[in-house]
Amino acid sequence: MIRLFKNTSYDFVKHWRIAAGLTAAFIVLGLASFGFTGGPNYSIEFTGGTLMQLKFNSPPDVAAIRSTVESAGVNGAEITQYGENTEYTVRAQDAALVEEQAAGAESVAKRIQDALTQRFGADEVTVVRTEAVGPKVGAELRRGAVLALIITSFISLIYLAIRFDWRFGTAAVLSLVHDVVVTLAFIKLFDIEVSLTVVAAILTVLGYSANDTIIIFDRTRENLRKYRKANLYDTLNRSINETLGRSVLTHATTLAATLALLFFAGQVLRPFSIVMAFGVVVAVFSSMYVATPLLLYIEHKYPRDADDKNQRRSAEQSSTVSAAKSGAASKARNPAAAR
Repeated sequence: MIRLFKNTSYDFVKHWRIAAGLTAAFIVLGLASFGFTGGPNYSIEFTGGTLMQLKFNSPPDVAAIRSTVESAGVNGAEITQYGENTEYTVRAQDAALVEEQAAGAESVAKRIQDALTQRFGADEVTVVRTEAVGPKVGAELRRGAVLALIITSFISLIYLAIRFDWRFGTAAVLSLVHDVVVTLAFIKLFDIEVSLTVVAAILTVLGYSANDTIIIFDRTRENLRKYRKANLYDTLNRSINETLGRSVLTHATTLAATLALLFFAGQVLRPFSIVMAFGVVVAVFSSMYVATPLLLYIEHKYPRDADDKNQRRSAEQSSTVSAAKSGAASKARNPAAAR
């Protein structure tokens, strides 16, 4: 079997300051974008409204589509090209229309379709897809998405706390928090529409990144037992190098599958693919340059040696107390021997 990157000895951890600067700058840009341009670009699923995907037999005039939609009583609709020059989407998220959909979510879509058919003809335009979500459903979906993120993060926290020493667990959890913040900054900076598929991508990125960090930390824990005299810095570098071949193969195959979805799966899955492709990069970055430096910092502040000494001292004290009690009990049972 071919083994990639065998017996490498790269010093990955020494670049953590550069990596910290880059990720901090990216997060600040994302937060600044939230401050200047408002919240995320939520999809119809979260805000409520109507989304229609249209396909024409010949390239239409966008102004004609807009005037037709407005003639149906839908003002301020967003009309964008969707793929080829014969495919367009009509997005209506006007507050009044969303309220109207509370009574019948398909009413606005039916109005738009009738107006387009009358203007262009039934044979010229085809409604490929329609999404119509009322305000109540949109609010429930948004609440459910936030709840899913919270529950997933909490389960990851419990698992890491049980699986590792508290130092490892804390570093891994903070690394996951970094991944979520960086991914949200990426979504905002590139104006990616936040839909249920994007939420699914964020959850997938969380699991993927946690898995990558756990693999490195598992090897680190094994190496700490094997090389007791080595310091943590060298042990972390050794562990990253020992898992490097496996990491390259895993990330390369995952990225290849994600890019295949990005280029060939169509517009519906494109936001998911973009977030997942970025997530693969974030997983590699955070496991090497976020989780490991955090573990080094925590170990520096709360050394493992101090805990080991306390445990040995407690064990010795317990042993002394037990021996004293045993001697006293023996004398009580055999007074003659004591004299």
